[in-house]
Amino acid sequence: QVQLVESGGGLVQTGGSLRLSCLGSGRTFKNYNIGWFRQAPGKEREFVARITWSGDSTYYADSVKGRFIISRENAKDTVSLQMNSLRPEDTAVYYCAASPFTGVQATNYYDWGQGTQVTVSS
Repeated sequence: QVQLVESGGGLVQTGGSLRLSCLGSGRTFKNYNIGWFRQAPGKEREFVARITWSGDSTYYADSVKGRFIISRENAKDTVSLQMNSLRPEDTAVYYCAASPFTGVQATNYYDWGQGTQVTVSS
């Protein structure tokens, strides 16, 4: 099992930026693909971005494409999500999750962090 913890959430104005981080446990973290998901109040969880274990492939939801950037530093067991040009509709709890697969379906992600709140004011 991979232990994950998110950080970096907060309150930001429309058009601003935040950088989220997902810290993994130990040396095995680098062997997992990492996805970011979010859940807004009263809404379903949705996929945001994914990066493969090697960092050679990234994939983004259409709603964040061109605004968000996912990256990882395996030596530090860290995956980051740089969020730019934030909008009020980006307001949600953001979760990182680990999967042995490269897909973006939430059901393929077995280990989840506790989430970090992102609030974008209008």
